[in-house]
Amino acid sequence: MTARPDNADTVQASLGEELLLPGGKVDPDAIRRVVERARERAAASEGDAGDEEEHLPRVTFTLQRDLGSRLDVYLTSRITFMSRTQLQRLIESGGVTVNDRPAKPSTRLGLGDRVEVVVPPPPEKGLQPEEMPLDVLYEDAHLIVLNKSPDVIVHPARSELSGTLINGLAWRFRNVSGGGLSAVGTEFARPGVVHRLDRHTSGCIVFAKDDEAHWRLGRQFERRTVDKRYLAVVQGRVEPATDVIDLPIGPHPSREKGYREKQVVRHDELGRPSVTIYRVHERYELPEAWLRHSVAPLLRHFSLLELELKTGRTHQIRVHLSHLGWPIVGDDMYGGRAFADETGRTVIDRQALHAGLLAFEHPVSGEAMVFTAPVPPDMAGLIACLRRARVDRVGAPGTVPLARFRLG
Repeated sequence: MTARPDNADTVQASLGEELLLPGGKVDPDAIRRVVERARERAAASEGDAGDEEEHLPRVTFTLQRDLGSRLDVYLTSRITFMSRTQLQRLIESGGVTVNDRPAKPSTRLGLGDRVEVVVPPPPEKGLQPEEMPLDVLYEDAHLIVLNKSPDVIVHPARSELSGTLINGLAWRFRNVSGGGLSAVGTEFARPGVVHRLDRHTSGCIVFAKDDEAHWRLGRQFERRTVDKRYLAVVQGRVEPATDVIDLPIGPHPSREKGYREKQVVRHDELGRPSVTIYRVHERYELPEAWLRHSVAPLLRHFSLLELELKTGRTHQIRVHLSHLGWPIVGDDMYGGRAFADETGRTVIDRQALHAGLLAFEHPVSGEAMVFTAPVPPDMAGLIACLRRARVDRVGAPGTVPLARFRLG
């Protein structure tokens, strides 16, 4: 359907729906309805929604004026339920084209330019509380610290609107402990979210229960005064025993399916400074008899690392380690492979990455707080299996004793 909003730009929406509000702004409720109907049609016809992007509506803006403004700034005025940062990520992931070509957030727009946007569904207006098991390490009136399980998403996003930690916390606060999450980030379905962990990464994560705690915790993360330590089992013999990885990270240059979500090391204007310190706890060497079951030939060396983040880029640890030839076991996005023991039984098939320690200053009392999370069973089983092979206990200076993570 075509509309002529107040700004006189020509606007066309896909799927035959009226997706626009007066003035040419995209209507979030209409987008949500379209996405849900598309999913329902796909599920009814094939039993599977298939490629999520195929069911997302597209909106095309054809400029009738020579604006000269940046692409991300222009879209911020049209898709108001997304922040400028969110729109920049959408553009960089290939969700926006200008004149049928990939664009950058800084692309300048002029008369006659045709901007096509694949519009993701906006967050739900209200979070639905859901009962789920939560491993609570600490809770008071201002914050809550959890040991996140693998395969759990932190907050609602795109098609994942339920089953997240935010849904579980909403239920807990209503039915168990009282209080709630801070209002910061509510407009993006991220109330209380100070930092995040990838879906398949386990371990320590903190949420703020009021706005003051949220802003104060956020400042600690921004100033890099928070101590974040991760454990990872990687493919390869990592040497030296400790080093600093200082390599900029940015989006993968390919916008093809399978690459859009990936990050890479890049030394151009899109690469952002990224620093990771690694320290080796243990190195392992598999006997010849295991190789036919465990991994491809020649992959007989593995290492248990402790990683300290000095910046917090998307997929930072995974990208840095993979770039140096040490992908994390089970991380198929960045070259890691599932691991099987000497009998051929799969021990772990997700990324062996665990946020083992989180230390910060309490945002209200100022007390120094340190939390450790035990390694989950699948990753602990991987380490136990590797220890049955040849093991070299390195214990590089500066590592946290493994006993704190319930690994003797």
